[in-house]
Amino acid sequence: MTTQLLEGLSETVRNALAEDIGSGDITAELIPAEKTATARILSRDQGILCGMPWAIEVFRQIDPGVTLQWHKHDGDSINNNDVILTAHGNARSLLTAERSVLNFLQTLSSVASSAQKIAERVKHTQVKILDTRKTIPGLRLAQKYAVVTGGCFNHRIGLYDAYLIKENHINACGSIANAIATARTLHQDKPVEVEVETIEQLNQALAAQADIVMLDNFSLPMLQEAVAINDGKAKLEASGGYDIDSVIAVAETGVDYISIGSITKHIQATDFSMLFD
Repeated sequence: MTTQLLEGLSETVRNALAEDIGSGDITAELIPAEKTATARILSRDQGILCGMPWAIEVFRQIDPGVTLQWHKHDGDSINNNDVILTAHGNARSLLTAERSVLNFLQTLSSVASSAQKIAERVKHTQVKILDTRKTIPGLRLAQKYAVVTGGCFNHRIGLYDAYLIKENHINACGSIANAIATARTLHQDKPVEVEVETIEQLNQALAAQADIVMLDNFSLPMLQEAVAINDGKAKLEASGGYDIDSVIAVAETGVDYISIGSITKHIQATDFSMLFD
C-alpha cells in the first residue's frame, strides 16, 4: 500500500514548484550564483514527522547537487527545536526549495500527528481507524500516506478501487439487494460496502452479503445491537463525525472500523523553519 501511495509523487512536487517558482525565483537571484550554504530545518512543534519523500523530491527537482542528512525520519516523534534535516549545497537552490519543502512537511506531519493521537486513544481495542476521501485536492495519496505513517489505515483511495453504496445509489437501483447484485456483476473483484441508517437496512445488507456495512450515525446502543446481529457476517464500519474523545466509546462497541474525516481535513499545520548556518 505504501508504494501505491507514492505514485504520482514527482508530478505532485512538480505542480507545487510550478505554482511557487513560476518563471523564476527573483529573490534568490540576489545571492551570488556560486555561493554555497548549509541550512537546517527545525521543528517548532511536537508531533509525528511525515513528508520525507516529497521533501527529497523537491530538492531533487530543483538541484540534485544538494546533499541531505536526515536526523529524523517519517514516523518519528518530534519536539520543539529538534533538527529534522541538514541540507548543503547551492544557496540559491536551498532558498528556492525552502517553502515547498516546508509546506509538504507541515501538512503531512499534521495529518500523521492527528492520526497518531486518535490511534493512541483506541489502542486497547481491535478497531482500525480509517481515513476518508475528505482530502486536500491534489494531495489525496500524500495525505493517505501520512495517515498510515501516524498509525491509522486507509479507506478506499477513490471512486475506482471499492464500492461504497450510499442512499442515492440505493434509491437509483431500487433496493440494497439490487445495488449489491449489480455491483457484483460489474466488478467481481472489488469489495462492496453499503451505508445504512437503520437496523432494518443493516439486515438487508447482511442478507445481500455485503462485504462491509457502514453504520451511519448509529447511537451507541444501536452500534452494540448491530455488532450482535452481525455476529461476524460482514465487517462493520462506524461513521458519524466522531472526534478524538467520542471515538473511544464507539471503538469499545466492537465495530471493526471507524472512519474519521477530520484526520485529513481538520488539521493545523505543524510548524517548521529553515535556518542558514
